[in-house]
Amino acid sequence: MLNKINSPDELRQLSRAELLPLADELRAFVIDSVSKTGGHLSSNLGTVELTIALHYVFNTPEDRLIWDVGHQTYPHKILTGRRDQMHTLRQLDGISGFPRRSESEYDTFGTAHSSTSISAALGMALAAKTKGETDRYAIAVIGDGAMTAGMVFEAMNNAGVYDDINLIVVLNDNDMSISPPVGALNRYLARLMSGKFYAQAKNIGKSIMPEPVRQLARRIEGHAKGMIVPATMFEELGFNYIGPIDGHDLDSLIPTLQNMKDLKGPQFLHVVTKKGQGYKLAEADPVLYHGPGKFNPAEGIKPATSSKVTYTQVFGDWLCDMAAQDNKLIGITPAMCGGSGMVEFEQRYPNRYYDVGIAEQHAVTFAAGLACEGLKPVVAIYSTFLQRAYDQLIHDVALQNLDVTFALDRAGLVGADGATHAGNYDISYLRCIPNMVVMAASDENECRQMLSTAYQYPGPAAVRYPRGAGTGAVVEKVLTTLPLGKGEVRREGKSIAILAFGTMLAPSLKAGDALDATVANMRFIKPLDTALLLELAKTHDAFVTVEEGAVMGGAGAAVAEALAEAGCVKPILHLGLPDRFIDHGDVAQLLALCGLDADGITASIRQRFGKDALRLVANQH
Repeated sequence: MLNKINSPDELRQLSRAELLPLADELRAFVIDSVSKTGGHLSSNLGTVELTIALHYVFNTPEDRLIWDVGHQTYPHKILTGRRDQMHTLRQLDGISGFPRRSESEYDTFGTAHSSTSISAALGMALAAKTKGETDRYAIAVIGDGAMTAGMVFEAMNNAGVYDDINLIVVLNDNDMSISPPVGALNRYLARLMSGKFYAQAKNIGKSIMPEPVRQLARRIEGHAKGMIVPATMFEELGFNYIGPIDGHDLDSLIPTLQNMKDLKGPQFLHVVTKKGQGYKLAEADPVLYHGPGKFNPAEGIKPATSSKVTYTQVFGDWLCDMAAQDNKLIGITPAMCGGSGMVEFEQRYPNRYYDVGIAEQHAVTFAAGLACEGLKPVVAIYSTFLQRAYDQLIHDVALQNLDVTFALDRAGLVGADGATHAGNYDISYLRCIPNMVVMAASDENECRQMLSTAYQYPGPAAVRYPRGAGTGAVVEKVLTTLPLGKGEVRREGKSIAILAFGTMLAPSLKAGDALDATVANMRFIKPLDTALLLELAKTHDAFVTVEEGAVMGGAGAAVAEALAEAGCVKPILHLGLPDRFIDHGDVAQLLALCGLDADGITASIRQRFGKDALRLVANQH
């Protein structure tokens, strides 16, 4: 049956009885597809029936469907004409793992960072009202983990004053974000779900019955709501709350959604789903199956066998070791305990561990408050997620010169997750902030040293490091620091000095060997080692800067500014990520396409400096 569905129009031609076997086929297809490509699995298994119901009831794409956070949209992609492209998922030139406006008219809004859907849906609903499109709906599907962000409540607060818009918010409540959801809101949702009398009254109100009885049932429902949930937060914000209902029961989902189409004003539907639904291994461990690589569905995910330590593990080990030495250390994560390597820290130091939920702005200002009281917060946050707290970083931390350490995981290209998750901009947006220290790790051991350096620095400091493993450097157990703002020459050469930042040291050294160029591991983006620059300027004819970050405003720009301020005029070649968004694909493949592997760096230097570079090669031989 699934092979015959190439659009929601064809889905809507099916009878209600045919939807259940379709759901089984769709779930099996998702498991088989993800096992071959890797990607997000447990979240997508949890939205199979919900996806079918939404496309069955609503006239998509005319009705706008927005998915939040977006990694649960594989069933949506399969039903909207991309079934035959799923084998290219998250691969170079393949389809994205998230909704993407350029990919399909059914992807009405690009999402990959959480908590944006209600704001976007409200904009679309009010646009429909403005244009007189009174029959068009905007539906936002948001997870319970994403509900912790302040942006959600800003949007709901705004939406609640419009009683004549076609806006529906579907809360996909699976009690399981990437890390377990935290805070008062999660407890509130649990209390709502436990109100059995309230839920039963709701079911009575939806039954088929004569109108007088239905009116009585509505009164019963209203009184039950008053007794069990005196004033639900959602209704106080102006939404009509419905639920909770079983998100895997099509016979409940479809009639409820059809009824909601007859209601005006902001509607809030609370559905309860289970991550990994229908695949026992994923149901048992939804975190492990959140974003697996390739695996055999019959056997499940096998333990990783790589001997290399990842940068995330380096951070997690350092955090525990430093916490053992200093009881003032506080670890903070915005809902990424496992992803940031803090599981062991949480277990060993539960009273010094804070998961604040998906609330990056709050995480940074919360850390500022701790720092004001003499504690030493360490904020473990992905580079791309720190962008969401930029004002707090400047206004609440840097302006007050507070002692907060930022561990920036996933700096640089991230591969399969693509442009939405790539940490390409932290160098540019951090180095312009006064009081900030910014470091980039070239290997695992240097990452540990930089974390200690940042922690001991009495002000805001950030250490950027990439996703995955590094060069395989041996990580020393001692908690040593680096001289502040000092780089090092790693290879002595002639004529050309390559200034490598962070992960670009290894390919730069290979390029240096090919060209007999000097290679410096700059280590610090801010404060920049100006003394080393000027020393190299005395003996070299040209500079090449290499960084895994945006060229515009990046580390290379910092070098050019420093040389200009010193009145030193030298030819400079800046190599880094170009002024465009880099798509998904294998990281090594993407770096090569950007000219940031050893061959690309060598070729760019030869092209830019021509005769000089070729002369150096000739002299070598």
